[in-house]
Amino acid sequence: MNIAKNMEFIFLGAVALIGATGFATAAAPLKTAAPAAIVVKADAQPMPVVTVTAKRLTAAEKAAL
Repeated sequence: MNIAKNMEFIFLGAVALIGATGFATAAAPLKTAAPAAIVVKADAQPMPVVTVTAKRLTAAEKAAL
């Protein structure tokens, strides 16, 4: 059997298998229902902003470091 010649049939078989598995598992009911999510909204606060200011070092100060 030449795999390259039959690649289309292999692909279609894989798609059919994945599709059938998807339909089979989608119809299964859940054994336990998940509790409802509790949604809590936080108070709106302004975003903190950090501003960094500094003077540039001179060549002499850089050399001293």
